[in-house]
Amino acid sequence: MRWGILGAARIALTELAPAIQLARGAELCALATRTPARATPFRELVPGLRVLDSYDALLDDPDIDAVYIPLPNHLHVAWSLRAAEAGKHVLCEKPIALAATEIDQLVAARDRTGRLIAEAFMVAHHPQWARVRSLLDECVIGPLEHVEGCFTYTNRDHANIRYQADMGGGGLRDVGVYPCITTRMATGQEPTRLRSDIRWRNGVDMFARVWADFPGFSMSFYCGMMQTRRQYMTFHGQDGWLHLSAPFNGQVYGDTVLEWQAGGQARIERFNNVQQYTLMIENFVTSAETGTPFACPLEFSRGNQAMIDAILASADP
Repeated sequence: MRWGILGAARIALTELAPAIQLARGAELCALATRTPARATPFRELVPGLRVLDSYDALLDDPDIDAVYIPLPNHLHVAWSLRAAEAGKHVLCEKPIALAATEIDQLVAARDRTGRLIAEAFMVAHHPQWARVRSLLDECVIGPLEHVEGCFTYTNRDHANIRYQADMGGGGLRDVGVYPCITTRMATGQEPTRLRSDIRWRNGVDMFARVWADFPGFSMSFYCGMMQTRRQYMTFHGQDGWLHLSAPFNGQVYGDTVLEWQAGGQARIERFNNVQQYTLMIENFVTSAETGTPFACPLEFSRGNQAMIDAILASADP
């Protein structure tokens, strides 16, 4: 599958471009950027990379089969629609939309064009989360009582798009989505009640505490953009617990370890050699070419966006 990237975003350079090159059945062929200088490190990574000066030129290129979209959040829906209508498969950075109802347009476009459109939640492809799902399904820790997590990092560049309310900035859309989607993914449940306490700055959520009720268990997490970086997820049952020390960005936030205790015994499982972005690209290629269900379809993304929408709506402005 021949890939193009719309925009020279940092995550495209550090994560997705290398992943496309490493993935079986994928090749990075083109980059569209309006700032040619930003293409230099991509060319160093992929010799012979074609650089186009407009996004439309890339979408019009008959030699591109799929596009990855890492543009600012408020542009995700529009360019995903344009790419699908141009006959390209689409992998879009999260959040794929700024409201759950916007994803309905993407579902309709996917079904109409026959192109795969999906959100780039790499965690959905990481084997540590398949293991968590399996342990919960087997009731190894007994009935689940509570889920707890956090995801924080430090970004003091107030010119960054994450600080721009009109571009869909804020910590919840950037990192708060991860405790939400992994809890839903691991349990197969949807929240029934949500409440939040959010610290705002110029219309952007800087820090959020969230409480949620799910059928049979509760959840709490916090996320923010101005704290020392930290992440974890814990699933506490009546007979034991599961703890993930780097649930979202393995090796960046520390060792990718799943620790669990049940029946008086403690276990540790390590996943340090996993390249979750590469697995995501390989699974995307397989789904696009064979019709195999993708691990994070738009319908599942819609549920996650609905959870974020409800969290934002439950807070004081």
